[in-house]
Amino acid sequence: MSLTIYGCYRSRASRNIWLANELGLPFNHVPVIQVYRLPDPNAPGVPLHTRSADFLKVNPNGHIPSIDDNGFKLHESLAINLYLARKHGGPLAPKDAQEEGLAIMWSLWAATECETNALNLQQHLAAFPPEKRKPDVAEASLAALKAPFAVLDRALAEGKGYLVGGRFTVADINVAEVIRYAKPATQLFDANPNVKTWLDACQARPAFQAMWQARDAEAA
Repeated sequence: MSLTIYGCYRSRASRNIWLANELGLPFNHVPVIQVYRLPDPNAPGVPLHTRSADFLKVNPNGHIPSIDDNGFKLHESLAINLYLARKHGGPLAPKDAQEEGLAIMWSLWAATECETNALNLQQHLAAFPPEKRKPDVAEASLAALKAPFAVLDRALAEGKGYLVGGRFTVADINVAEVIRYAKPATQLFDANPNVKTWLDACQARPAFQAMWQARDAEAA
């Protein structure tokens, strides 16, 4: 196999694995976990992690995911997806420069306008144990996401349920994988029905389901 994806399923590597599933790409998966999940990253027998010397040879930044595509190394999950879609083509890839611009725009939009606040909602409404949750952080993030969700809802209405070209593309994968962090805040989705319908449809796709089943099987 020429493509290797580094990272665990319970990380942003899920985005790249979903896309690879959509494209039918064979790949070698090298599990790499986040160093903060280990009580002692220097203990004997610890799994490969983001500060392991072997992984730092792949990504000196010490973050997951990364890929090695037949010797070409690339980092940052959203950039990896844009690269793989362009390289392998098909309906998931932009068909021209305008569509490519839109795919890049929506990917950056998700990262800058939504991701931090969406992660805050996931953590402080669901993922963290109750004693570590901060209601004020969740409330501020909920308020901050109201405007971006409204923007996304209108764009989906205008785009016939998709972000680029009236069809499912890499842009939908990149944005959906950010927006899903906010799912514990159901009121955001109730107020933006196009977003809810779109995210449900994205996550009903067989390629997403295959990735998610593997994620569920991975040790927490």
